[in-house]
Amino acid sequence: VRPFHFQLVVDLLTAIAAGTAPADQVMHGAFRQHRQMGGRDRGLVAETVYHVLRHRRRLARLAGSDAAAALAAAAWLELGLVDSDTLTRFGFTGDARAIAHAVNEGLPADAPFADRASLPDWLADALSQQFGESEAAALADALNRPAPVDLRVNPLKTTREALAGVLAASGHPAVPTPWSPQGLRREDRAPLFNLPAFREGLFEVQDEGSQLIGLLTAPQPGERVLDLCAGAGGKTLHLGALMQGRGAIVACDVSARRLDQLKPRLARAGLSNVRLTPIRDENDAKLKRLRGGFDRVLVDAPCSGTGTLRRNPDIKWRALELDQLLRTQAALLDAAARLVKPGGRLVYATCSLLDAENAAQIDAFLARHPEFRRMPVADSLREAGIDWPPTETDLRLLPHRHGTDGFYAAVLARGETG
Repeated sequence: VRPFHFQLVVDLLTAIAAGTAPADQVMHGAFRQHRQMGGRDRGLVAETVYHVLRHRRRLARLAGSDAAAALAAAAWLELGLVDSDTLTRFGFTGDARAIAHAVNEGLPADAPFADRASLPDWLADALSQQFGESEAAALADALNRPAPVDLRVNPLKTTREALAGVLAASGHPAVPTPWSPQGLRREDRAPLFNLPAFREGLFEVQDEGSQLIGLLTAPQPGERVLDLCAGAGGKTLHLGALMQGRGAIVACDVSARRLDQLKPRLARAGLSNVRLTPIRDENDAKLKRLRGGFDRVLVDAPCSGTGTLRRNPDIKWRALELDQLLRTQAALLDAAARLVKPGGRLVYATCSLLDAENAAQIDAFLARHPEFRRMPVADSLREAGIDWPPTETDLRLLPHRHGTDGFYAAVLARGETG
């Protein structure tokens, strides 16, 4: 641990707080500027930055300040990387001994839930109301821990068992995920993108919860499928694999750049039945021409991202335009409804924990669209070989209960004559 490391952590926290780019991009750019840093040094800095992003509110309370240097000092003391005298030698101008004492004491038992959970007030309030404070505390604790690395096997090229063997032989052991029959999990977060198995398209990195969304959509070989908000295309790739490369997938997104980034991934996965279609918005004329044309439509809606805080802890400290997101989600659902064939299936998914973005959106949609009805997710998952509690109509995945990111999904069937 050197003064340079401390200053770099402070500089990174300051840049991330500006909110102009996600934390991982800010760090990637900084590490490219400091190519002399070894992997261990980069790991030390990244671990500290992510510790602050996860626990910022609690650390600020302990440090008596939300300034980047005070947060970095509290984090290093909490992680046991330095003592208070070392911090002072490194040029920290705050009261290092007072912060060390506060870190050793911890927060008082009567500290507000938002401080203990390191959540912004609005999110602490929303989760407490939805889950009750004790379960909200367990959920927040899970959200503040690093996520494992989940892989999804490409069934067009291999099996889960065969891939596990290949990974173990290369020194990267993985265990089967508990829910998805196509998933493997690694607690080690070392990147795998240079492995021959990755370059040959044997697997993708995809959270187990995200894999269940594809299995709920359940596209069949030969069908016509629309991924309305394809983004970087993780779920598109899964849908194509489930269809065994047969039939047609239209992958849409408002970002043509993100769709372009999907091209090499499609080639690696061995998929040639995906048409990439940039759109202006959900009312684009390209979509109007496809009215009633799809057996399955997936709406992986833009959302608050609150279910992904294990991976993206910086987003909880950004301003959120929730009302605008809710309007966008409703508009996407209405547009998707027009694209589903009679007898077809619409799947709505978010990586949000908030009822307003999830069940409340579907309740309002069904009031507007009586030609659709909810299907119990347990039925679809059973077809995929997953034993899911039959009492749950919609899919609600939570990190403290299921070990996945937070996801929501509803399966909606369109009537044969609707």
